[in-house]
Amino acid sequence: MLRELQKRLQECGLRLHPDKTQIVYCKDGKRTGNYPVTQFDFLGYTFRRRSVRNARDQRNFVGFTPAVSNASKKAMNKYLRDQQMHRHIQADIEEIARSYNPVLSGWLEYYGRYSRSELETVFTSFNKKLIQWLMRKYKRFRGHKTRAGKYLEKWRLEIWEALQS
Repeated sequence: MLRELQKRLQECGLRLHPDKTQIVYCKDGKRTGNYPVTQFDFLGYTFRRRSVRNARDQRNFVGFTPAVSNASKKAMNKYLRDQQMHRHIQADIEEIARSYNPVLSGWLEYYGRYSRSELETVFTSFNKKLIQWLMRKYKRFRGHKTRAGKYLEKWRLEIWEALQS
């Protein structure tokens, strides 16, 4: 099949990249064969076998669907780490929210289109960074992660509403 694709693309003046091109078996609930390659990454998504809920009758089945790739999640976490939010002691929580909202909204809009729950690790990591920032900024939260987390949860909706207006 790969040779036929190469031949057809050469007729059109195109060629396949030898390292990036592979034949992938889209294994799902109905296709149950065993093949060496059953997933691939494309544009920051990993396409692979996943549990999916049917919208019409609310039944679960196994489909071949996209979700954010591990490489993309790693890059997002690296971005958050490189920002060193916990060192911005002079900023207040609204400034932090204003500066990170476009980035987080963009990630959520692009990668959250399919399997939004896969982004949970990235947003959990961001919340941990916010808690770390709160603990450094305010004396009353130093050494009190739970208290800082509850404060963050309390203000999350108010900050969101302020940014929307």
